[in-house]
Formats: sequence, C-alpha cells, structure tokens
Amino acid sequence: MRADARRNRDRIVDVARALFRTKGFDAVSMDEVAKASEVGTGTLYRHFPTKETLYDAVLEAWADKVNAAVDAALALKAPAREQLISWLTEYATMLTAHKGAAARITASLGDPGSPFAAKCETYLSANRRMIEGLGPALRSEVEPMQVCRIVGGVAAVADSSELPADSVKGMLEIVADGLLAS
Repeated sequence: MRADARRNRDRIVDVARALFRTKGFDAVSMDEVAKASEVGTGTLYRHFPTKETLYDAVLEAWADKVNAAVDAALALKAPAREQLISWLTEYATMLTAHKGAAARITASLGDPGSPFAAKCETYLSANRRMIEGLGPALRSEVEPMQVCRIVGGVAAVADSSELPADSVKGMLEIVADGLLAS
C-alpha cells in the first residue's frame, strides 16, 4: 500500500473509531465517516466496501487486547474468584467501549454469517482460555458461550443505561459467584 493510501486508511479508521464510540454503530453513516476523515466516498469505499468491514478494521487491534486481558487475569497471584472477576470486568469494559457494540456482538454469537463473527470467536476463545485456566475452580458445566452471553447481557444493559462501573462490577461479582464451583 502506498504511503498516502495507508495514511488515508489509518485516518479513516481513527475517525470511525471516535464516531462509533460516541454515537454507536447504527447512528454513523459511511458518508459521515468520509466527510469527517476528509476523504472522498470513493476512497472510503475502496478501503472499506461496507460499514461492517470498517467496523472490523476499527476493532483489529482489539483482539490482542482481549488476549492480553485473559493473560493478565490468569497471571494474577490471587484466588480464582479474583482472577475471574478481573477478566469479566475487563471483558464487559471492552464490550462497552463502542456504543451499542455489546448488544450487537452478543446478539451475533453463534451466527457464522454475522459480520461480527470474528469478534464473537475472539471472545469465545478468550472465555475458553479462562475456563481452562481456572479449571476445577469453576463449575464443570460452564461453557464459553454461556459466559459470552451472560457478560454480554450485563454489558448491553450497562451500555444502554449508562450504569456506573461499580454497579456493573457488582453484577459481575454475582455472575462470578455463580460460575465458581464452590
């Protein structure tokens, strides 16, 4: 990619990230992104044929962040409950980083045709790693998809009602207690 094309692409992604974060995915139009990025719509669509592909680009670096959060939680020198709460809290925070993303991603779980399928798989894999890492500390029937849907539901409520962080953490502590074996 030419340097000027790379700069345009990076600027589009940065502007789109800010717009998605403040307004939500559904409220942002591609024309708005092009105008705010100071590029023509042809340039925008050459890089991102759909709003979903633009959203994927916005969240690219996010997969590394998800994996780092699991690593950090599992590396804590703390009881399994604290490790789990650390992960669940970070997970909910990541889901609510972009207005409306929590509900959209959670609703897409299990749909391989969804434009957010890669994001869903990243969360499923992260929860699988967390479950494997905590092993017998968790109830034997806990599955990654269950954790995704439960935390996604909490995050969606938090996102739409703008609950304070301590309220969200309190709900996640209850979720963690339900996931633990004893």
